[in-house]
Amino acid sequence: MSVRQETAGPVDADIVICGAGVAGLAAACALGRLGLDVLLLEKQRRQPPVAKGEVLQPGSLNILHGWGVLPVLEARRAVRLNRLVARRADGSELLIMDFGQLDTERSWMLSHDYATILECLGESLSETVRRQRGVLVDDLLLDDHGRVTGVRTRGGSGREIRARVVLAADGRSSRLRRLAGMTANPVAYGHRLLSFELSGTPPMAEEVSAYLTDRGLVMVYPLPDERIRVYVQVTADELRKADRARLRQWCEALLADVPAIGPLATALEHGLDSRQLLPVFQFRAPSLVRPGIALIGEAAHGVHPLAAQGMNTAIGDAAALAPRLADVDLGDRTAVDGVLRAYETERLERIKDIHSMSHNAARMMTSTSRGGRVLGRCLLRGTARSGRLRYLTTYNMSGLGMRPLGALDRLVQLGVLPDRMTRPLVATR
Repeated sequence: MSVRQETAGPVDADIVICGAGVAGLAAACALGRLGLDVLLLEKQRRQPPVAKGEVLQPGSLNILHGWGVLPVLEARRAVRLNRLVARRADGSELLIMDFGQLDTERSWMLSHDYATILECLGESLSETVRRQRGVLVDDLLLDDHGRVTGVRTRGGSGREIRARVVLAADGRSSRLRRLAGMTANPVAYGHRLLSFELSGTPPMAEEVSAYLTDRGLVMVYPLPDERIRVYVQVTADELRKADRARLRQWCEALLADVPAIGPLATALEHGLDSRQLLPVFQFRAPSLVRPGIALIGEAAHGVHPLAAQGMNTAIGDAAALAPRLADVDLGDRTAVDGVLRAYETERLERIKDIHSMSHNAARMMTSTSRGGRVLGRCLLRGTARSGRLRYLTTYNMSGLGMRPLGALDRLVQLGVLPDRMTRPLVATR
């Protein structure tokens, strides 16, 4: 595909954001609050139903509060989740991460539907943000020096849109990332997640329960309006072309393997038709910027959903980028590209840590080999024995900051060394 060469001239917007998922809407929310002229483009005419990414961590709640989004979410009956608990298949506890122990104003998580979170972000946009749906970005505009200066849209109403900065928020298979010469190599996990939304269920605790089972991960947590989200790890072909009788047999086998979810039996069988099969990837782009353009959200990174970091990291991208752009004259291209590089330096390190944490958690909870399951249980029990490691793990999950576990911490987890340190050794906010 050709790339249009262009010289400097007037612009149609300060910022053009391509993609109106969580990353794009979060960036539009943050940048619009600065008074910038933002154009948000989305190729989908309507938001398709997707059962993913519905847990917001404390760090994201602090950001959303600052943007005025959190009250909108709470008014839509978002559910507070106080703990994340790793459990055995019979429901007994392996590790409790209690968010109430964190030194932060909002020491809990929130759950809601993905589409509702998007709606709440959209309702919180300032008047300086313009949204256009059904617009597919086809190409990038470049100046004589190869700097990105805007985008070109496809179709009968296709046009050239000039901007001082372009943000690529167009997802894992990002077209803009490729057009800008940046790479990412998504790697699929050897399993998928089958997602259910159940109603008519018994009341459940305000927590996320992640069950470590012989079949892999099963995760359960409440949603608003007395609904429950259930994720079940499956192989790629486990339910391919399954008829109703086969689905019922599968459901019975699941309940036998994970007796702790027995109270959900009737709702689970009735909810089989609501299932969605979600592929699971991990990746992080080695670079996030080129002159005039930056990657945010799933255009830049992807993690296993077990640790609920994907949506939260996207919100963090927007929160990290916006203040940098606020402090620079957007008409000064050299200065703009300098702050984009600073954003890249900051976020690459954070994304690396989040990626490592999420992948390690996924390996502990999703392994179906005997050795993998034994090691996972051992690490979880070792973390549970140490108050310091419990705190650090909870803190790292929370999005408030990151203190990666080191080699000595791993030896404590494995029971090789006693934990002689008693203080968390993290700065809290």
